[in-house]
Amino acid sequence: MISFFEYFFEIQKSFHQILFSWIPFSMGDVLYALLGIFILYFIITSFKKKTRNKSLLKLLIGINSFYFIYQIFWGMLYFQTPIIAKLKKGNISDTSLERRKELALKYLEKCKATRKLVSQDKNGIFIVTDLKSIQKEILYQQSQLPSFISSKKAPQINSFKPSLFKNIMSFTGILGYYNPFTAEAQYNSELPSTFLPFTSAHETSHQLGFAREQEANFVGYLIGVHSQNLDLRYSTEYYTLKSLLNSIAYEDENFVKNALKNYSQEMKKDRLYERAFIYKHQGLLDDFFGFTNNLFLKSNQQEGSVTYSYFIDLLLHYEK
Repeated sequence: MISFFEYFFEIQKSFHQILFSWIPFSMGDVLYALLGIFILYFIITSFKKKTRNKSLLKLLIGINSFYFIYQIFWGMLYFQTPIIAKLKKGNISDTSLERRKELALKYLEKCKATRKLVSQDKNGIFIVTDLKSIQKEILYQQSQLPSFISSKKAPQINSFKPSLFKNIMSFTGILGYYNPFTAEAQYNSELPSTFLPFTSAHETSHQLGFAREQEANFVGYLIGVHSQNLDLRYSTEYYTLKSLLNSIAYEDENFVKNALKNYSQEMKKDRLYERAFIYKHQGLLDDFFGFTNNLFLKSNQQEGSVTYSYFIDLLLHYEK
């Protein structure tokens, strides 16, 4: 049954990308806006005695229809064979603290080297100068994924879209999202450049058909880590380093502090800019979306939104 939904996803994905990719703005966001208006209208009319029952019935039918279509187009893909089952299983020491430290130092050196080769603004902060070339490289790298991890079709159709809700997204902690109804990979164009290339690789991993968040991170890692595009490679290496340090932080805080001290001056500026962006947009909206996203992930057979362990497991097994 899951194989059927994987096959169906390939058909509807190709159809939707051909249908919507040429439109310069996000049709998925327009769809969500219309859905919001639909829900608001029937909530308001449900307060009127004459139309209460009909409005509530239409609202419930609409929500259930939307959820049913979502499950057909996307939700069933959460039950695919996990990537970890496709990697050679090692023993428990493969995910040991010492192994993670070793990899963190490896990616710290990679980041330092790549950071010297990318562009920066007048304040010395990393900046993406050609997003289109990054998107083109991501699409190419999709076709280069190891066959034992992915046999999914990479149609090479550019369906990256800046979200129409970028201002709201900045205050929710959402970096990007995949729209299963239009097959568009949405990204927040206000993000610091350190986030932007890897976020794009992550969302296009969903486009390929990898539903689980941490698996999309891992496929995004595979897309970016060997890339010839320096911006994409730096963003990927930097994300990997941060994930490793986050996985170590509760077990050896001093190691993480020392690693941060050993960032190059350029990396330290990038980190401060990231932190300033996050701090500027923190608030109740960020807390609310963090809470709801955590519930959403757990309801779809995944870890919570603040955990990195599955991505780290995949990374360690792949490195081995």
